[in-house]
Amino acid sequence: MLLALGLGLFAASEARAQVSLTQVSTDPYTNTSSQHETQVEPDTFAWGSTMVATFQTGRFSDGGASNAGWATTTDGGANWGHGFLPGTTTFATPAGAYDRVSDPVVGYDARHGVWLIATLGLVESSGKGAAVLVNRSVDGGLTWSNPVVASSATGSHDYDKEWVACDNTPSSPHYGNCYLQWDDFGDANRILMSTSSDGGATWGTPKQTAGSDVGIGGQPVVQPNGTVIVPMANDEETAILAFQSSDGGATWSAAQNVATAPSHTAAGGLRTSPLPSAEIDGSGTVYVAWQDCRFEPGCSANDIVWSSSADGTAWSAPARIPIDPTSSGVDHFIPGLAVDPASSGAGGRLGLTYYYYPDTNCTADCQLYAGYVFSVDAGATWSAPLQLAEPMSLDWIASTTQGPMVGDYISTSFLGGSPRTVIAVATAPAGPTLDEAMYATSALPPTNPPASPSNAFGFGKLKLNKKKGTATQLVDLPGPGALVLSGVGLKGTSQQAVGGSVKLAIVPVGKKKQQVRRKHRAKLRIDVTFTPQGGLASTQSKKLTIRKK
Repeated sequence: MLLALGLGLFAASEARAQVSLTQVSTDPYTNTSSQHETQVEPDTFAWGSTMVATFQTGRFSDGGASNAGWATTTDGGANWGHGFLPGTTTFATPAGAYDRVSDPVVGYDARHGVWLIATLGLVESSGKGAAVLVNRSVDGGLTWSNPVVASSATGSHDYDKEWVACDNTPSSPHYGNCYLQWDDFGDANRILMSTSSDGGATWGTPKQTAGSDVGIGGQPVVQPNGTVIVPMANDEETAILAFQSSDGGATWSAAQNVATAPSHTAAGGLRTSPLPSAEIDGSGTVYVAWQDCRFEPGCSANDIVWSSSADGTAWSAPARIPIDPTSSGVDHFIPGLAVDPASSGAGGRLGLTYYYYPDTNCTADCQLYAGYVFSVDAGATWSAPLQLAEPMSLDWIASTTQGPMVGDYISTSFLGGSPRTVIAVATAPAGPTLDEAMYATSALPPTNPPASPSNAFGFGKLKLNKKKGTATQLVDLPGPGALVLSGVGLKGTSQQAVGGSVKLAIVPVGKKKQQVRRKHRAKLRIDVTFTPQGGLASTQSKKLTIRKK
């Protein structure tokens, strides 16, 4: 039940099937031009104890939504805050310039301490994707800025299916770069890439690949050495391709083939397609999963298949995830893959959420389920499936011109060492509106992460330099790892530390620097993130006052 707060929390619902679900958002809009109460197409990203989900809210039948919502936990999933992006559509608060938004996705920039939600701004007069928008959060995903326009579509251009990812490895030569990908439907689905090096505040001129490739649904992932690999579907959605950049997004290679992607058309007109779901492990191995019917007689149903690559060029042959036996008549689609970034090699830990029909030949009585499987040996073997939610009838979910919809994509993320997902779940409508909302799962298996070095650290003495108007903050570390300082109004730094007591230089910049000069003091909040070698990141914040004589 939603509490009567501006930043409300949802209480955990009763367990559905084998997993506990918590409702984290619902559609509050009432405009008559879109469908209520509907929420679809969630994406998630996790960092430390924080996980942010974003999703369409108030789905229009012919594309886009009234706004994009968000839900954030900062305590490992115990509690969730929620809200809706400001400055996006005419329905947002404050109102934005666009009639609708679509394709919300989320990423995190560890160097700058900024969460990013990217959306596609749509205009009704032309029916086109008019801009790629990026809303930013500097307080852990609890409040969001008005959007930055990363790129505007002019003339006949028509943007679609954007995605965002950031380079979060301190030793990478491109640490702190974030990468946006989208396609231009007005130019034959031409793939475009843009790079930001300031926490998503500004974005570079869009660039094509070396092959001027066309496609859809690209999902960038970043290796520890800074190489960006972008798996995607071809423009006909009959094959999976991939391209890459090794120079921080200055140039992009021509796309290469990963695999063909034959797909069975889901019964009941359900909106699905073989778009890829891509993730990366701690060593840089890229995993990509998609729906595929190659292993089923006569392409009579979809399995979820996967492929992996250490370099984005040579890919393993597609392997079937054995959720059900072949010829079982179960149809699987819309995968959301997670890979534990603290795992690698033969011990890679994978989690996979998906939707399915128990009967691929269902007609008017199709029942839609959500399921989950996992692997603790890099996909060599997989668990028995878990049912995540009770069955849904297709007339309970949003209707679109391409069929009933829960999302063109979904997502799973490792939060605190355990997989979690946020999915669209619908119940039978009790009135004139639907009841399709966002639900977060409890921790999914495997729930016991491998032994990880301690990421606990503490703040030591703060030493003020009143002559210069700066300070030195001591941080006590349990061992070696990456140490990142970030915050609004101060100079961010990153370093590889050997452990023990480490000095951080606190240097005001911009308005805070001017404030120190004029008023001889300024209040700052510093955010310090420590990532031990082979371990998970931990972030702590501290408020302090800089003084100058």
